[in-house]
Amino acid sequence: MSPAMKMADLMNVDFSLLGVSTRMGLRLGFGEATVQEVCSESGVDPETFLLLCRVHLSEGYRPSREALQGANLQDILSYLKQSHSYYTGDMLPSLEAALEEMVLPCEESQKQVIRQFFAQYRQELLAHFSYEEQTVFPYVEKMLDREPQVQFTIGEYEQNHSNVEEKLVDLKNLVMMYLPAQCRQQDAYKALFYLYNLERDLSRHTLIEDQILVPMVVRMEEVVAAARPEGEELSAREKEILVSVAQGMLNKEIADQYNISIYTVITHRKNITRKTGIKTVAGLTVYALLNHLIDPSAL
Repeated sequence: MSPAMKMADLMNVDFSLLGVSTRMGLRLGFGEATVQEVCSESGVDPETFLLLCRVHLSEGYRPSREALQGANLQDILSYLKQSHSYYTGDMLPSLEAALEEMVLPCEESQKQVIRQFFAQYRQELLAHFSYEEQTVFPYVEKMLDREPQVQFTIGEYEQNHSNVEEKLVDLKNLVMMYLPAQCRQQDAYKALFYLYNLERDLSRHTLIEDQILVPMVVRMEEVVAAARPEGEELSAREKEILVSVAQGMLNKEIADQYNISIYTVITHRKNITRKTGIKTVAGLTVYALLNHLIDPSAL
């Protein structure tokens, strides 16, 4: 794929790319226009658009450092916001309607079980979206506007990034494997169609957040941190990382303990070194002891 490729040819590769183009604000009626031309007309960065397309085309796709450096974070953020609107305004209502049709012949108790399970899933998903819209996205926007923020880091989002896919998988399996016999098969197929599409799209959505949004914001945080004067007080999370380092834990072990990525741990360690001026593990251990961050008996 390249910006010189015809947009219509790209859309024919996989139908899911139509959803990407819509959420990026690209209008249908491409004609013979290239990806570059269509994106430019709508003010969208073509390389960012193609990056998102690659995510949707390849399960488990991991972008290279060069791909992330060439991407536009504002376009990524806009896409994620539009995805929330797509899920809540289109996919969830369609799925709910299909489930209602499916359980129409069922006993009332069976209907209620399915309805309650779906309602719980929707509530969890909306809570996840609300956290992103009220906390994460505003933070990224302030970073883009170069407004310093000290109350939050993208590592906290990564730590609290809930898994919203498990209940969806369970619902899919319940329909596919344990559907009451009185349900009409065509209604069940319709419900499964929406379930599979939502599952696939949400998995790509999560990948974009974890593999594109988070690394790009971490890089911005590093740049901002490097511009700050030395001698700043360590944040609560940096103190936790410092204690872990002093206790001899490796980056991978620290990442697992706090449910964050290794590159987030590395970023925290860089900030600790910059703020304290101390580079060695032995020196950081002494610093932690002098500042009563750890008990000598714990070493």
